[in-house]
Amino acid sequence: MGNRWKAVSAEHEGEATVDLETKIQKPKTRIPPAPSPQPLVPSPRAPAPLLVVGTVAFDSIRTPHGEAENILGGAASYFAVAASWFAPVRIVAVVGEDFGEAELGVFQERAIDTAGLVRAAGKTFHWSGEYLGDMNEARTLETQLNVFEQFSPRLPGSYLDSDFVFLANIDPVLQLHVLRQIPKARLAGLDSMNYWIKGKPEELKKALAEVDLLVINETEARMLSGVSNLKKAAELIRGMGPRTLVIKRGEHGAMLFSQGGIFSAPAFPLDQVHDPTGAGDSFAGGFMGHLAKAGELSDAQFRRAVIYGSVMASYAVEEFGLARLLRLTPEEIEIRYREFKKLMHFDA
Repeated sequence: MGNRWKAVSAEHEGEATVDLETKIQKPKTRIPPAPSPQPLVPSPRAPAPLLVVGTVAFDSIRTPHGEAENILGGAASYFAVAASWFAPVRIVAVVGEDFGEAELGVFQERAIDTAGLVRAAGKTFHWSGEYLGDMNEARTLETQLNVFEQFSPRLPGSYLDSDFVFLANIDPVLQLHVLRQIPKARLAGLDSMNYWIKGKPEELKKALAEVDLLVINETEARMLSGVSNLKKAAELIRGMGPRTLVIKRGEHGAMLFSQGGIFSAPAFPLDQVHDPTGAGDSFAGGFMGHLAKAGELSDAQFRRAVIYGSVMASYAVEEFGLARLLRLTPEEIEIRYREFKKLMHFDA
């Protein structure tokens, strides 16, 4: 059968197998771009363009609070919508013939540039899963890669000047392929998962050597480093290339490890979590979106980015899919940011 790899979206635990030999691209139709993105949060300077490469999917989700069928999801979708509240976003992904004008409108209404979104013959990636108990982990019921099986990201020429780049959880070979198309990005980050850490460690290390930022969860950090202590794990991972590391800890918040030291933020306390599916990708979108808006890569801005990422993740889980992120206002984002500051403040 030749070499095989398994692909799973960042927030899902399910697996699906794909032949590398079949990854030759079939002709695709490039979806017309949205209108030129405009900054949606006031800034003294024009926010830098932010590029995300990853999955756009249809999700069917069941939690203790209800269920939703065939709703728009995927790592790139959550990231792009969250980030669009801060900066102009460019998206690279593949969708099928079942991806209609309503779904496309979700991106275009948020002024997300869809020049890199291509439509291929077949169906869009589909994931079905459920959350039980404390909803800390998803149980995959079905994964259909569909057109994503042959995904090979190619950046439009208009994307090659992207200052900020985030590679959502895909094969590290593809991540490296994208990175080499945009060598002059000011900040390049990626997400990964346990399968790539175990199944393609050398390819992942090559990708890590060329990025500035890695965003993973604590289980993945321990697996990648080979040690259980997160502080020691962070030192080892940062030695692999990314000078900045964010470790997502779910209901326990997030930790930032950088040249400026260690910063830890709690998760925002909520009365109820309806759907945790896109929390991690929404965090990454808020994190990178703030940095693109700020245009400054200081330690202070990275720490603020952790809080803005946490703000977006906290809103994402309040409703199924992208619904809450799409109904946000800039005022709500700032209100919760201030609530985070109050939550973390103490007098020395």
